[in-house]
Amino acid sequence: MVRLFLHWILNAVALLVVSHFVQGFVVSGFVSALIAVIVIGLLNATLGLFLKIITLPLGILTFGLFFLIINAVILKFSSVFVPGFVVATWTAAFLGALVLALLHLLFGFLDGPKKKPV
Repeated sequence: MVRLFLHWILNAVALLVVSHFVQGFVVSGFVSALIAVIVIGLLNATLGLFLKIITLPLGILTFGLFFLIINAVILKFSSVFVPGFVVATWTAAFLGALVLALLHLLFGFLDGPKKKPV
């Protein structure tokens, strides 16, 4: 439970970091970032999963880079539902998805190896 809470907080911080580096990607505050992380997660688990399954051959053909486009669509779509979270352009959505992917990669390295349940 603590690990889930920590990932939620880190994802919200990642959104705030992206909003400082990408023009057109605006998060008004930490509470908006927390709500946006929940909405993005729900959309990724439903619509994102569906889109990734449908476009799996294209994702394989592009070595997974097409999934950045799908993540950009999820970011742009989630900005409609969350007040205080704005993704103004498709370029901002794509750059935001790219920076978020890099931050999640960094967080994965900092998190260390996964422990196997006993």
